[in-house]
Amino acid sequence: MAFITTIPENQAPEDVKRMYDQNLEKQGYIPNYSRVFSHRPQVMEAWGNLLRAIKSNLDTRRFELVTLAAARALKNSYCSLAHGSILRRNFYSPEQLTSIAKDYQQADLTPAETAMMAFAEQIVRDASAITSNDIEELRKHGFSDAEIFDITATVAARCFFAKTLDALGAEPDEIYLGLEEGLRQILTVGRPIGGQTKE
Repeated sequence: MAFITTIPENQAPEDVKRMYDQNLEKQGYIPNYSRVFSHRPQVMEAWGNLLRAIKSNLDTRRFELVTLAAARALKNSYCSLAHGSILRRNFYSPEQLTSIAKDYQQADLTPAETAMMAFAEQIVRDASAITSNDIEELRKHGFSDAEIFDITATVAARCFFAKTLDALGAEPDEIYLGLEEGLRQILTVGRPIGGQTKE
């Protein structure tokens, strides 16, 4: 489940129990990522506040596509599966989402969506190599400077969360086994689901 010990529910102090209870109320189970944060629930709370602030300026589909691009570039299965699941549930068929995950450049996305996903990948791979020309390219696709900030903040925040989970060995939750097999395979870009071997 993780490379570090985590605090079980029956030993959880008040702040950890509150975090676990919130998970149970919202999701119906305690996700592995939450258990990893059990030693520092205040960091999980701060992350949640940061994420809410970032998301408040983005429509859901844009946020999820940018996050998916970042997660895949980070080779983080957990976030790829989680945000792929949201896209699957709210926006795309399995075939459409598989196409996006496999090669968003060739998928049925708008030029602006393709550009923002490419920019997200670029941030993950080497933010120091980004130039004013890259920003100008986004402007040409209709993004305002405030929207470019939102995309950048979404990716930078994802880097923190994804790298924390992978470094501490948090496995994607078994609930993602419920995704269609082909889609699940393509969204599993790094660590396998809940002790499964990577397909």
